[in-house]
Amino acid sequence: MTAQPSFADVDCAQRRRTTRREAFLSMMDAVIPWGRWVGVIEPFYYHNRVGRPAVPLATMLRLYLVACWFSLSDEAAEDACYDSLAVRAFTGIDVGAGRAPDATTLCGFRRLLAEHALGEALMAEQNRVFEERGWIMRGGTVVDATIIGAAASVKNADAARDPAMHQTRKGRQWYFGMKARTGVDAGSGYVHSLAVTAANVSDVEEAAGLVRPDDEVVWADAGYAGVGRREEVAGDPHLSRVEWRVAARKGRLGLLHPHERALESRLASVRAKVEHPYLIVKRDFGFAKTRYRGLAKNLQHLGVLFASANWLMRARAEAIMAGARG
Repeated sequence: MTAQPSFADVDCAQRRRTTRREAFLSMMDAVIPWGRWVGVIEPFYYHNRVGRPAVPLATMLRLYLVACWFSLSDEAAEDACYDSLAVRAFTGIDVGAGRAPDATTLCGFRRLLAEHALGEALMAEQNRVFEERGWIMRGGTVVDATIIGAAASVKNADAARDPAMHQTRKGRQWYFGMKARTGVDAGSGYVHSLAVTAANVSDVEEAAGLVRPDDEVVWADAGYAGVGRREEVAGDPHLSRVEWRVAARKGRLGLLHPHERALESRLASVRAKVEHPYLIVKRDFGFAKTRYRGLAKNLQHLGVLFASANWLMRARAEAIMAGARG
């Protein structure tokens, strides 16, 4: 039975302009294979629950993603169900027929994902879909890391900063927080590997874990100098055969032959692909600072964000191809 439209729904249908939020949610709704992502979480979701029936899993997943994509707190995500027609249409929540999931319910769902490492599982499932559909080009990876700031305040119950976070220096600026490390497919620009560490951990120490088993070439910036001589790389049968194309340090660029500088420029154009997912996660999704204490919860949150960034890049690519065909 179809629900009777409200006055707000009728008014919305007569609008002549689509909001950016509405367009974004419509794009993500069309590109994500919801059955696959729901299937990842379903074995861990509430079964045979005593008391009030659980909110449908698909609804909770969609509301959780809205909170992630728009950097909303649990309370703000609940409010968005009542304030935003676009959010209600995306989540399928009918506030006229009943209440939207409250902040406590969303908090419990988020903790369920973190407890079972389902953020990483959702990213792994997204990568499987991309491989099945031939959207990933094998053979080459770009590795890099970005600093995610953390709250330096000690105004909390422990009167201390997060012990999992540390300081690091970049140029002349000091930062406190963690590093998100990614391996990006050199052909397509999609993120396939993710790890997090404290900010003071050297980039070169984590490079080996971001390389795929069939990669033949790895591009990296100057922070990865000497990676090929490290024990975990030189002693690995596969990694020892990988060609590491590490950028020259800035101080050496002026000493290079013009042909060598031209080669460095071409390598930089490949390495640049790793920056696009960082831009989406930090600017579009608003994850410029950590949301939680500790590395584990932030890793699961980043798994969802980078997987979503991959889906967003795919949706934009399909829109460009559709425009070219039109």
